[in-house]
Amino acid sequence: MQPTSKPDRYVSFVGIDGDSNAQKLVVLLRHHIDDPAKTNRFWELFKGKLERITQPAESSGFSQDELYLIHAYINNIRELFELYDDQAALTLLDQIEAESC
Repeated sequence: MQPTSKPDRYVSFVGIDGDSNAQKLVVLLRHHIDDPAKTNRFWELFKGKLERITQPAESSGFSQDELYLIHAYINNIRELFELYDDQAALTLLDQIEAESC
């Protein structure tokens, strides 16, 4: 097998910083969903899920992190970024999807 310059998640997650990328994406997402003109009931509930990341006791011991939430809600997140034509966020979302989901 020849070495590649690009990490391959199917071989190993070595070289893929999924957690950091997910945290960066959440920052980009919060720019939209924290804006009262852009949020809705769904995003308000989603923000509650983000808050519970730091409180595992609140989720019956089930640990959710940013990467898990991105994976679980990737279509909703993509739709929001497309709606507001956030190309930087879409690029990072595509990267996360290819490398980590």
